Amino acid sequence: MAGPIGKRDNDVIAEINIIPFVDIVLVLLIIFMVTSTAIVKAAIKVDLPKAAAAGTDVTATVNLVYTIDRELFVDGKALSMTSAGQVIARQVKESPKLQAVISADTGLPYGDVVEVVDLVKQAGVSGFALNIERKQTAANQSSAAAARLP
Repeated sequence: MAGPIGKRDNDVIAEINIIPFVDIVLVLLIIFMVTSTAIVKAAIKVDLPKAAAAGTDVTATVNLVYTIDRELFVDGKALSMTSAGQVIARQVKESPKLQAVISADTGLPYGDVVEVVDLVKQAGVSGFALNIERKQTAANQSSAAAARLP
């Protein structure tokens, strides 16, 4: 019988094994990080424009959402244009390679969207992307219909 000397088989194990605990905490952290971006996007209702040649989602450091009610959200927080510019400029100082993703409602005039782009550029952001949804083309619709057939 292998085991520590002086211990009986019916003694209570009073040690905490920390390795499985750390594994579980790290898995929960990863799940939280992945779902938090989806929660922020789902919380703000914006009717995004559609394009047939839409690329994959862009992961960015700062996300701007401009709603049909002309409310501007920076990383989920409602801000005025002036304070949004200040917040973004602060983030640029911390991270010079900051990129922005701008999500604007389809119903907004073109000039309003350009104001948000100008705000981002004036704050010092070197690169930005306009968030869109993929448009259903005839080829996409036929392949999706074929996939649904039994």
